[in-house]
Amino acid sequence: MLAVLVAARLLGWPEWRGWAGVAALWLAAIAALVLAPGSALARLIGGDARVWGLAGGVVALGLGYRLLLRQLHRRAIPLPDPPAPAPAGPLSDPELDRYARHIVLRELGGPGQAALRRARVLVVGAGGLGAPVCLYLAAAGVGRITVADDDRVGLSNLQRQVIFRSADDGRPKAEAARDAMLALNPHVEVTALNRRIGAEDAALVAEHDLVLDGTDSFAARSAVNAACIAAGVPLVAGAIAQWEGQVTIWDPRNGAPCMACIFPDAPATGLAPACAEAGVVGPLPGVIGSLMALEAIKLIARAGAPLRGRMLIFDGLYGENRLMKIARRADCPACGSGHFRAG
Repeated sequence: MLAVLVAARLLGWPEWRGWAGVAALWLAAIAALVLAPGSALARLIGGDARVWGLAGGVVALGLGYRLLLRQLHRRAIPLPDPPAPAPAGPLSDPELDRYARHIVLRELGGPGQAALRRARVLVVGAGGLGAPVCLYLAAAGVGRITVADDDRVGLSNLQRQVIFRSADDGRPKAEAARDAMLALNPHVEVTALNRRIGAEDAALVAEHDLVLDGTDSFAARSAVNAACIAAGVPLVAGAIAQWEGQVTIWDPRNGAPCMACIFPDAPATGLAPACAEAGVVGPLPGVIGSLMALEAIKLIARAGAPLRGRMLIFDGLYGENRLMKIARRADCPACGSGHFRAG
């Protein structure tokens, strides 16, 4: 009888006065075997007191292990679901709901949203410009996004790099940005690269349909420009300083200039200091980064007139915009004379 009750409890049978009843019966059996070994009750129970004691100890260990596991499960922090790869089929019902405001746009619609989901985009730099770029591309449903940055989050970044939180202080920017993007939209796939992108990364760039550059030095921008020229991939470029910013698309493969066409030489020392030296107003990278994300969506969905051959200059201090026409140079040492991949 005792064995039946124990088995029933271990199998999850509804409580029969709890485990306290089982323990009471076990103690009674031990007492009968020890105190009255020759009694009818002892003969009915059968066995030896030591055997019953050993069996009770084994059951007690099993119960203790089970209770320990239950407590650990209750205290465990649930792990986030792994990012799901961008599906190739029709948009799911949750995706249709999420992207409804895109789908009703005449210039975008279902085909444009499907193009965004198929797209592969490389974001270079997860700082001031990269923060809004990453958030808006993820929110827009760009299917596969690679974020590359070799820096770590610092408290001084939080004034403008809105993708990070105070708890991210010290974390690699690429990884923290990836986590924020997946928290915003679990339907996209994000890869974090904790390193810089250089001119030698043409093969990596060629795996993507589009690159967005949010780096903050002339050398870094030139290196990304060279890699994009070699891979034949369009480059959405943004730059900011203090109260002003600019956006354009470097795309010599499609007749637009590359960065070296317009800026063949590095600026003189002190003429174009980085934000850490010259300062930058917090919302400015949000404005320019959002414009970069907008140009990326237009390019992917083939909507409107992207900024190929044009540069938008934004003056936040006086609320003015200027649009400049820029042209490719045939003698450009970077993209002229067939130095870029034909396609």
